[in-house]
Amino acid sequence: MFATTLGFSALAALAVLRQIQLRNSGRRGAARRPAAPSRPCARCQTVAPAIATSCPGCGAPLQAFEYVNAREALVAGAAAYRELVPTLDANFQTNVPGLYIVGELGGRGLIKNAVNEGKLAIEHVCKAAAQDNAAEDDATHALDVIIVGSGPAGLSAGLEALKSGLKYVVLEQGSLADSVRQYPRHKILFAEPLHVPLYGDLWVADASKESLLQMWETIVSETGLRVETERRVEEIVRQGWLFRVRASGKDYRARRVVLAMGRRGTPRQLGVPGEELEKVFYDIIEMEEFAERHVLVVGGGDNAIESALGLAGQEGTTVTLSYRGNRFSRIRDRLRVQIAAAERDGSVSVLLGSRVKRILSDVVVLQADGETRIIPNDDVVVRIGGEPPSALLEALGVRMVHKEVPLAPDVANAS
Repeated sequence: MFATTLGFSALAALAVLRQIQLRNSGRRGAARRPAAPSRPCARCQTVAPAIATSCPGCGAPLQAFEYVNAREALVAGAAAYRELVPTLDANFQTNVPGLYIVGELGGRGLIKNAVNEGKLAIEHVCKAAAQDNAAEDDATHALDVIIVGSGPAGLSAGLEALKSGLKYVVLEQGSLADSVRQYPRHKILFAEPLHVPLYGDLWVADASKESLLQMWETIVSETGLRVETERRVEEIVRQGWLFRVRASGKDYRARRVVLAMGRRGTPRQLGVPGEELEKVFYDIIEMEEFAERHVLVVGGGDNAIESALGLAGQEGTTVTLSYRGNRFSRIRDRLRVQIAAAERDGSVSVLLGSRVKRILSDVVVLQADGETRIIPNDDVVVRIGGEPPSALLEALGVRMVHKEVPLAPDVANAS
């Protein structure tokens, strides 16, 4: 009896020991599993989990650093594309000390990113301004910062400067938020609220660009943000420890400059009656929003052809391409073949040797082959080039590099 009991006790002890070994083995196995990928914040180097949207250290939105973190590349891989962008650090400062670039000019045109970048750049300007010699600033009446552009990035930067008590001015070559006025989307969607300095969370869901403009104007009016419109920047030069900015004949001086301009600079205009209407755009972001509409594309270069072909692919869209030349002499061969095919199948109506004479709310008046033609129209897309800010950046000594920017997963898988 005693031997039997002893045997059962030994077996039970062995079973318990085996369970302990298995549990410890599981723990060791778990320890050997690869940890979830993490990434350091470009701004403060705090390690953030891969699923994090904001840095756990400084709170900066991690998506804002997509172009900052992107590696330089000569040839893009299958899951990335090359883009020429200015060299920026984690504070969106260029290789020229005191010169910052935010928003579309830095590579990203998304409204949310532009707002975040403008705020982050001014936060760094504040830290640097705290070390400035105040006596020198007062003696020369220099500003702490000049912000060029009043789109989402410029307005965000201006509001952060106002909130922080900086001496600043926002210079806009056109009207307030001119870049938003030319925004081609009929609907603007944000999946989460934007945090706008001095205003708080801004939630825009299924909104029109008109409602967004009204919000910007309300924010500027309520905060008293200093925006000088009709001030086109003609020159920016470094003079000692200051920047001198000349805009529409007026000189400004500041310790630092934030460029919040568009990448295409000043678009060339047609100079015809009606071009000021809301239906006139100079670029296209989401072609799907032009479905079921009559669209006129003006221009004869690659951008115009690509716009016409893309619009023709939208359901129910009627596309007319107007070009003053008698043939397309400046486009790539691939586009030449595609536009010829689109003209044959009737998806794009091509009017060579034509000029826009007048834009009305529901029609466009053109001159073609010596005759006046009136066609139904909902939108006009003008793609006749522009005056890019590349010369300005080159004169300032900003280093431009090609970066390999990852594609979205669905795009990468389709390639």
